[in-house]
Amino acid sequence: MVKYAIIARVEAKPGKEDAVEQFLKSALPLAEDEKETVSWYALKIGPSIFGIFDTFNDEAGREAHLNGKIAAALMQHADELLAKPPIIEKVELLAVKA
Repeated sequence: MVKYAIIARVEAKPGKEDAVEQFLKSALPLAEDEKETVSWYALKIGPSIFGIFDTFNDEAGREAHLNGKIAAALMQHADELLAKPPIIEKVELLAVKA
């Protein structure tokens, strides 16, 4: 069972909502290239609140993702796009329907 996950929450600066949405959509090919990432979801939670949820088989895969291209690109554009630093939480999955 996939046991490791990340929940990330980001808030777009006023007027940058479309740019954040497009950034997240454009990250899909990067996620698809990550062998250790089992699943990856970009979310729109509200008008200016977005998220990413992804899953991994082990801690090494999760750490590789946190140190990978998507995280680097997000942090590179954070000052321009985000109202505050992203909230990134490591979580453990208790039950999964696949």
